[in-house]
Amino acid sequence: MRDAQNIEGVKPLELPSTLSYECKDHIAVITIDRPDALNSLTAEMLTGIEDAMRAFQKDPDLWVAVFTASGDKAFSSGLDLKEAAPMLTGGDTLGFDDTTKRQFSDVFKPIICAVNGFCIAGGMEMLLGTDLRIAAEHATFGLGEVRWGLVPLGGTHIRLPRQIPWAISMQLLLTGKPISAQRAYEVGLINEVVPSDELMPTAMKWAEDLCKNGPLAMRTAKEIAVRGLELESGFVLEKALGARVLGSEDAKEGPAAFAEKRKPRFKGT
Repeated sequence: MRDAQNIEGVKPLELPSTLSYECKDHIAVITIDRPDALNSLTAEMLTGIEDAMRAFQKDPDLWVAVFTASGDKAFSSGLDLKEAAPMLTGGDTLGFDDTTKRQFSDVFKPIICAVNGFCIAGGMEMLLGTDLRIAAEHATFGLGEVRWGLVPLGGTHIRLPRQIPWAISMQLLLTGKPISAQRAYEVGLINEVVPSDELMPTAMKWAEDLCKNGPLAMRTAKEIAVRGLELESGFVLEKALGARVLGSEDAKEGPAAFAEKRKPRFKGT
């Protein structure tokens, strides 16, 4: 694979060591590389992922992205709560200041997500911004935020009920319990379940097949589909209502309990 090249109008990629960006023919492979921490996401990593997707979007020689993570335990366990929770409850947007956008919502080239292990919280939110999804057999999918007095504010409340049935969406949002890869396949959250050692070969095969299609036609088809959903107003609503949770005492108690490895003592305030 070749390294990312400088593209006019896009600053040279300077990614943290926990991310990699490689290009092969018309395919960009973006990899989260923090396996020792279950590929949890720092603010620096979130910014880096956005930068990588922006470079992919702007490069005319790249038609499809494969988004994945290293190791076999987790695609991503979500935000690094020890870093992110104080920032979020303090009003920090972690670099996402535009209330009408969420991760990848303005990327109109196809994105394939290859999931190996836990795909929970912020990891799940990123998954929902991708188009085609391949999962290893042992992968799990969930949104555990309510267990810690938080809510997922990466567009999940708007995207998830549009992608899978309402009852399953509510199960994930309200119980905080994960579902298996097989169940995710059954409800239409992912496209294919494969053995772990076949995950990346399968994802790359999907990408290579997409590259046989007209790139302008694919971009246009996705853009029409995304814009037709009119997600922007929902994103604004999510942020506005989510603020009352992030400003609550429960939102401070939950991450504190997580860090101290105890059960949270919620008061509903």
